[in-house]
Amino acid sequence: MKLKSALYAVSALVSVTATATIAEELTIATVNNSDMIIMQKLSPQWEEATGNTLNWVVLEENVLRQRVTTDIATDGGSFDIVTIGAYEAPIWGAQDWLVGLDDLGDDYDYDDIFEPVRNGLSADGTLYAVPFYAESSFTFYRKDLFDAAGIELPDEQMTYDDFAEIVAQLHDPDNGVFGTCQRGKAGWGENMAFVGPLVNAFGGKWFDMDWNPTIDSPEWNAAITYYVDLMNNYGPPGATANGHNENRALFADGKCATWVDATSAAGYIFNPSESSVADKTDFFQAPKQVTDKGTGWFWAWALAIPTSSKNQDAAKDFLAWATSKEYVELVGESEGWVAAPPGTRKSTYANEAYLEAAPFAETVENSILAANPADATKDPVPYTGVQFVAIPEFQGIGNYVGQQISAALAGQQTVDEALANSQRFAEREMTKAGYIK
Repeated sequence: MKLKSALYAVSALVSVTATATIAEELTIATVNNSDMIIMQKLSPQWEEATGNTLNWVVLEENVLRQRVTTDIATDGGSFDIVTIGAYEAPIWGAQDWLVGLDDLGDDYDYDDIFEPVRNGLSADGTLYAVPFYAESSFTFYRKDLFDAAGIELPDEQMTYDDFAEIVAQLHDPDNGVFGTCQRGKAGWGENMAFVGPLVNAFGGKWFDMDWNPTIDSPEWNAAITYYVDLMNNYGPPGATANGHNENRALFADGKCATWVDATSAAGYIFNPSESSVADKTDFFQAPKQVTDKGTGWFWAWALAIPTSSKNQDAAKDFLAWATSKEYVELVGESEGWVAAPPGTRKSTYANEAYLEAAPFAETVENSILAANPADATKDPVPYTGVQFVAIPEFQGIGNYVGQQISAALAGQQTVDEALANSQRFAEREMTKAGYIK
């Protein structure tokens, strides 16, 4: 499909799905990642076709979560469209904080969305957010540096101990290359997105079967000690300020030999117009340790409509456009197929243009389909979730634990102190919420 025909298809979809008869201004809160920057760039086409306008509120990830959560919980009505994920969508949907999205029209083709992604954004069979991309996690690595050091990848999933040995060999700060770059910025969706699967790999869990926190366990201690040592010995300075976006920029600028993070970043790292190492990068599975369960996370960034929005029809029309098959075509034709939104639609992974441009496509698809939030830990647990726990209380607990671990990484306290503080906080919150009698 040529760009002209892709634009026509998107315009046709807008004209079919448009229900607003009076031009509206929609306020959309979103995260400052590359996929949403592309959406912001292309959205004037939807505005022109519908007569509606978009007021973009673009925020850093932690700030976005705080602002949106506060507004949703207080019925503030500041936003018509919010960017949320697989953690918030089912919880907020069940609370009647979000508008159901099962009525975007036959042309939307719900069956084209990968089932795990649909399920992760639904509650009681109702879809409450529509995905613009989904992801698991894997290890980006500089194949030129591996080749120069004579490092060969094992045939099977490597352990974190193996990973640390490789990182040590490649660490070369005098020449501006750090052995690894991992998230250090505090937040349940920032450093804990990496730390959660790391704890899973070391055999840990957030809670036992009676909902007692287990953050002060030997498994957590081993995982966090490993993390702090790895980053202090082989990571960039000031790592506690680095989240996904900061590490993505470091890796794209050739500053990192390895990086375990979101598969969705591949569209940026393998794009030569964005990345100086696009032709020097490859990837392998995120490491395991005592278990391979829960070592690759599952996430979807999605768009949702708060029930407090006064412009729900126009908001639905935008969602139908921005997460459609035709929108994927538009991005591929206008921005390059390597930048197409990944992980959401089957049709993307049946598109030869995308498969040719994205060498990571099959691995991403398999990783997303293989992630199992219902079986992500070595021992049985009462919750679902890989890098998060799907209960309302987790946001506060995860943020606090993230802060404590970030403080340990900065040398402001020991790992033992960070985990003891985290355990006490989690016990207090779980008791207050009634999980612990």
